[in-house]
Amino acid sequence: MTIVQKVPCTIVTGFLGAGKTTLVRHVVENAGGRRLAILVNEFGDVGFDKSFLAACGVEGCTEDAIVELPNGCICCTVADDFVPAMTALLDRPEPPEHILIETSGLALPKPLVQAFQWPAIRSRVTVDGVVAVVDGPAVASGAFADDPEASAAQRAADTAVDHDNPLEEVFEDQLLCADLVVLNKSDLIDAETRARVRAEVEGHLPRAVKVVETERGAIDPRVLLGLGAAAEDDLDARPSHHGEGEDHDHDDFETVALPIRPTATPGDLAARVERAAETAGVLRIKGFAAVEGKPMRLVVQGVGRRVGHHFDRPWRAGEPRDGTLVVIGLKGFDREAVAAALAG
Repeated sequence: MTIVQKVPCTIVTGFLGAGKTTLVRHVVENAGGRRLAILVNEFGDVGFDKSFLAACGVEGCTEDAIVELPNGCICCTVADDFVPAMTALLDRPEPPEHILIETSGLALPKPLVQAFQWPAIRSRVTVDGVVAVVDGPAVASGAFADDPEASAAQRAADTAVDHDNPLEEVFEDQLLCADLVVLNKSDLIDAETRARVRAEVEGHLPRAVKVVETERGAIDPRVLLGLGAAAEDDLDARPSHHGEGEDHDHDDFETVALPIRPTATPGDLAARVERAAETAGVLRIKGFAAVEGKPMRLVVQGVGRRVGHHFDRPWRAGEPRDGTLVVIGLKGFDREAVAAALAG
């Protein structure tokens, strides 16, 4: 009897702006020739992460190695999107040796892990591990809990307690499912704050899980790949705020894609993004723009008041230099105020 070797999959989860795409890109750039495939999912009408990854310019980071599932959350669209995408990858003449799945920042990982039990893929793939990427400065600022001490007391009294704060609920579910936690952006907080954040993260973990500190998602791929967790067979050890079979809806969040005209300088656009991010309820702003007189495409990413930008690749011949920024926020955020701030 022939034993089929299952293809290992690593699920990379983490809240908006934690650094998932940067981490995945670093893994691909340092994969040592291993044949990888990347499945990217984004919450919103326009996806950017596939383009950012494909701009790596290294072997194994080609367009056909990256599959994008935009405008939705794969933890909610398993039958329609995720299983067919996985089947298509596995049916390739040269199937990948390892699959990296980058979830939306608003996705709950446990329903996705459960999807690996679907008959169409169960005998062909396994969840090698769930990696939760955590934004250290965001946790330090209390972004995921209105009152961290009160929340901790609630969890101690009842681990199944529901939260009024939708950010905390998503953040916790991502940690509760993890086999490895990557505490990213550790260079942006001092040693005392790092220790406090690490303790807070570990307080959410239901079992012994390694926590690794990183800067800009730089981590040895050998730390992430080869965990051997077989997470789909270990679901009971991964509690969730959502019961089995319960849908995860995104009614607490919404997104809008806004056109951006060419900017005079990168700093000018970054300043406008920072002003827009001050609008109540805005969680994340990211996208691309053209800079007047420059042949390179500008990437802009903002989380809270932290805004970063860099040139990622030249504009292609004949490619429209139309800039677009995607804004993700809590339901009801003032879209007009955001648009006005971005327009300058």
